[in-house]
This record gives sequence, C-alpha cells and structure tokens, in this order.
Amino acid sequence: MKVLFIHQNFPGQFKHLAPALVKKGHEVVSLTLKVKDPTNWNGVRVLPYSVQRTAAKALHPWLIDFETKLLRGESCYLAARKLREQGFMPDIIVAHPGWGESMFLRDLWPEARIGLYYELHYSNKGRDVGFDPEFPQAEADTASIRLRLKNINNMMHLHVGDMGICPTEFQAASFPKEYRRIIEVIHDGIDTRIVCPSIKARLELKEGITLTREDEVITFVNRNLEPYRGYHIFMRALPRILEERPNARVLIVGGDEVSYGSRPPKGMTWKQLYIDEVRGQIATPNWDRVHFLGRIPYDQFLSLLQVSKAHVYLTYPFVLSWSLIEAMAAGAPIVASDTAPVQEVIRHGETGQLFPFFDPDRLVKEVCSVLEREELQTKLGSAARKFAVENYDLKTCCLPRQLNWIDRLFKMTPGAVRT
Repeated sequence: MKVLFIHQNFPGQFKHLAPALVKKGHEVVSLTLKVKDPTNWNGVRVLPYSVQRTAAKALHPWLIDFETKLLRGESCYLAARKLREQGFMPDIIVAHPGWGESMFLRDLWPEARIGLYYELHYSNKGRDVGFDPEFPQAEADTASIRLRLKNINNMMHLHVGDMGICPTEFQAASFPKEYRRIIEVIHDGIDTRIVCPSIKARLELKEGITLTREDEVITFVNRNLEPYRGYHIFMRALPRILEERPNARVLIVGGDEVSYGSRPPKGMTWKQLYIDEVRGQIATPNWDRVHFLGRIPYDQFLSLLQVSKAHVYLTYPFVLSWSLIEAMAAGAPIVASDTAPVQEVIRHGETGQLFPFFDPDRLVKEVCSVLEREELQTKLGSAARKFAVENYDLKTCCLPRQLNWIDRLFKMTPGAVRT
C-alpha cells in the first residue's frame, strides 16, 4: 500500500503506527508543518508544507478559529496536489483533522480510503467549557454560539473520512451519533516494556541531589503548567503537603506556555502566578524541597515516574494525557481528579485514589494516605501497572488493533460510508 499521513506536528499520535507500516513493506509519506525541508524518519518520507496565506484583518471574530483551519486545509491541499502531480496516489490517507489540514483531500484523491483521528467534539455541557468557575467565559452570552462554530471543522470532515479512530471512550462519546458510527476506540499505546517499574531507578537533580525508590517523592507532570490540568489546585494543596510530609520532595514537570484554555494575565505565566499565590504560606526550608524541572528528556521522565511514591494527576473533562497511562505503566501510585476521562482508567482504591477536582484539602488527604502506607503504594502501583499492560500495551494490544484498523480501511469502498 501507499499510505499518506497528515499531521501538523508529525508523527504526533502516529509515532508507532507509521513506522510499523514501513516495517510491513508499505510506502509511507507524511505532510507536515513541523519540518522545513524533506527528510526521512524511521523509513517515512516526511515532506513539508507551509501556510500560504495570512489571516484576514477584518474577519468576523466568531470565524477566526475556522479561518485558521481553512488556511491550513488550503495549504495542505496545495502541497498534496504537487505530490499528486509527481505521481503519488495514496491507497490510504490517515490524518488528524483537528487543524483542518485534511479538509479537502477527498476532493484531490476521491479513490483514497481516508481514516481520521478524532480527538474531541466541542460542547458547552459536561466537558471542559464552563467546568471551572474560577475562569468564567469571556462574553458568556455568546459563548455557546462561538463554541458551536468551533465545530465547523469537525462538520466539514464528517463527509471526508471512511473510518475514524479515537484514543478513549470519553473522547469518542463527545461526538454526535453520526460520527460515532465510524469511530473505533483504540488508544495510541504505551510500550510497557520500556515504561515499567525499576527498583534501581535513580534521578539526578541539578541541585546535586540523587533520588531513588528509598526517597519520598511526589510527582506532578503536565506538558504546560496550567489550570486545564489542575496546576492551580495542586499548588494550593502544596503548603499543607509539605507541612504534613517533612521528608517529601515534590517534582513538578511542565513548560510555561499554554496548551489549552485561556492565557494568564499579560506578562505572567500560570506557573509564576500560582507560585506567587502560595509562596508566602511555605517556609523556605519547605520550599527548598520543591523542584520545578521544566521540560525534561524522556529518559529522565521515566526515571521520575519510577521513583515516584505518589503521582498526582488532574484534568478538566478533556483529552486524557499520555503521561497518566505512562505513570500507571511505571507502577507509580496514582492520586487523580475524579473527572470523567480519569474515571476510565482509575478506579478508586484499586488502580489509584480519586478526589474531587476542586478540593485541595482532599488532595492533601489522599496523597498523605498513600505516602503513609507502603502496602497501599504497592497495591495501587501493581494494579495500575496491570491495568495499563492489559489495556494500553503498545505491542500486544494497541498497535495490533491499529494495524487491523488500517487493513479494514484498505478493504473499504472509498466514500461508501457517506451514502
């Protein structure tokens, strides 16, 4: 087969699937914004495209989100057209439609089978929007209208894809029934042979401190430190955690940017804003046990999970982080927010401890409970590891299902799902 992957930050969610198809002897090509020059990655021919137009200055503000996706869709279409002119005719196109890139590929290659990675459908009920009262929506009276318009891109793709894939049941359930009939829930997969417990794990900090499984380590990991992932709740629990656990070290991983939701006040970062909020409540000797690590290499990230005695994870009702499943696979005892996407993998008292998202006092209680009881750490860590291996292992579970999904996609009549 000839397979074309479309992802603005390739490989993204396709980092295992694309190389696996190469190993099976298929010709695999990718179009992406991530590179400026053609390159080869694990046998995949990676080709760049660039956005060809700038945004209009006088556009209606409700349409700005869709215009951004339209510009990417047009630009990707133009790059794909050049690829077609060079003789490349894909049997299968696999795309993440979230940025609009794949919007017009059915027009270009009507005979290709198209599989789409559906990540989330926007709604103002039961999900992230309006979840946190601390951050009220701007222009609340028109918020539902603007949110509905954000789904234009999803609507445009409804008649593009032949099959869909989604990593969790929560995310798949966000889509209306006309999408659900083609969406299959298959997680991206975690290589649990690499992400595994290690009694010999060691983590070297810049301060010259070496942490092992003998130390009391509390971990908190986000791509970026922001309210969507509960950073503000964690920081508000921090003063009491440090008081209750005088030997604990707290390791916080994450950048200063914004992945989701609103931006902090001008000139600030969410990280610094909540440091400023709680710093006066924390004595300096206690603060010296808090380590902001920024973004770290993957091998250090694994060591961090392996030495963790309590891994804290929070999220709005939103896309579930890979890092939670990785922490489970590493055998870290989990303390997590009792929100819908988390409930899919964490069962209270079994694979982790749950607490109400907006209750930092309960977070303190659950963290201390785990740290005080070694038998609970062992129980939760082992159960979490078992659940991750049985349901999310890359080699035995997720990748075989992804490849089967590709095989079934190839056997479809292109466009038949739309009839």
